[in-house]
Amino acid sequence: MAPEPKHRLVIAEDHTILREGLKALLAARPELEVVGEATDGREAVRCAEELSPDLMLLDLSMPRSNGLEALKEIKRLSPQTKVLVLTVHKTEDYVFTALQAGADGYALKDSTSAELILAVRSVLNGERYLSPAIATTVVSGYLGSKDGVSLRPGFDDLSSREREVLKLIAEGYRTKDIAEYLCISPKTVEKHRANLMERLNLHSVSSLTTYAIEKGLVTK
Repeated sequence: MAPEPKHRLVIAEDHTILREGLKALLAARPELEVVGEATDGREAVRCAEELSPDLMLLDLSMPRSNGLEALKEIKRLSPQTKVLVLTVHKTEDYVFTALQAGADGYALKDSTSAELILAVRSVLNGERYLSPAIATTVVSGYLGSKDGVSLRPGFDDLSSREREVLKLIAEGYRTKDIAEYLCISPKTVEKHRANLMERLNLHSVSSLTTYAIEKGLVTK
């Protein structure tokens, strides 16, 4: 009787020691096979396109195209590939953005080996996985829609003026400077900022800045 085919995995992680540790952990499972490795976002996209793996473990913070950009391209070029994000980022903003970009699961790098194997198996079985350390805070705010992703207004729902204000805030300009640049009053700038925070459920300038970087409005 022929053995059952293994699930084919790619590991996209720029830290060599962590990547090798993940490879050893996963390769030890009889049902899993690591068929590729990537050290940056572009390599991750290339591996997805050329290898069409069943699952990719994807770090969000990588050089040459970050993880979120790579995630979108992976889902476009290899839609059948499941993507399990593996990251240190625990904030709701990162989780929501990753899920919106197409992530099938979100695990933290400080997870135990057993938790990671559970995450891999869950995603391969077609389930959405969230690390227990973040699931409690995320579920109520972001997993209310039919397919498990929040219906919170996204970047495409922002007006051109709101995007302008968001970009300038993220670039570090003060309210007065933004008002002068856009030829509007400081109160109008403050109102736009308040609206952005409310609509995006982001409650600090640093969160708005992170969001703007993720959406490509500004660079780090």
